[in-house]
Amino acid sequence: MSAYIVVDMTPVNAERLQEYGAAAAATIARYDGEFIVKGAIEPLNGGRHHQSKVIIQFPDREAALNWYRSDDYQALVPLRDRGMDATFHLVG
Repeated sequence: MSAYIVVDMTPVNAERLQEYGAAAAATIARYDGEFIVKGAIEPLNGGRHHQSKVIIQFPDREAALNWYRSDDYQALVPLRDRGMDATFHLVG
């Protein structure tokens, strides 16, 4: 069963975010992940804490966790944190 990493995020540094995005995409591909959607959110009910949402699909929960916990991805976390304020969720 597919699993999803759902990211709620607000950019804080466009240059760092662009660097992070390019590097993170390469790590996602290694775990057979693919971007399903990226973009601004429009709340239909309740409030909005972040400006954008990213949904990444993986073949299963194990692949999603292996990606997130990988040394390659974890090396990008400091860059990620300089580029965005974000919350990551695993679904599935």
